[in-house]
Amino acid sequence: MEKIYKDVGDIQSRLLDHRPITQSEVRYFVREFEEKRGHREGRLLENINKMVLEANEQFLPKCAQGMQQHLGDILTRLEAANHMAHRVQQRELREHQSVQLQASVEQGRAEWEEFVKQQQRLKEEVDEEHAKEVGRLSTQYGEMKKDLARFSPF
Repeated sequence: MEKIYKDVGDIQSRLLDHRPITQSEVRYFVREFEEKRGHREGRLLENINKMVLEANEQFLPKCAQGMQQHLGDILTRLEAANHMAHRVQQRELREHQSVQLQASVEQGRAEWEEFVKQQQRLKEEVDEEHAKEVGRLSTQYGEMKKDLARFSPF
């Protein structure tokens, strides 16, 4: 029975106990990065840190100073360009309004001419009716005058 317990214990430790495998993987990882590479990554990080510090001390002030010098000039140019664009926009708006006004004047002139023509036609119609009515009344009064002359003793 003892042998069975021992065999079952060995089988259990092989199947369920992963500590030996994990320990060997950790040892391999440490050996790979500490021993074989010889702290190469640490030196690379130190070099990068030196470069960043140098850039912060030397290049950053120069860049900030250059930026301060040129930003005022750029702002002045942008304001001038904005002013010119505004003037062009105003000029185009005035031209557009002028074109619209001209079109409106021409349309009003055409409507006025049409109105005058229509009034002339209506005047001619009224003159014709008036002439016909004057002729009819002249004829009627002429007949009445004849009738009156016939009945009057004088």
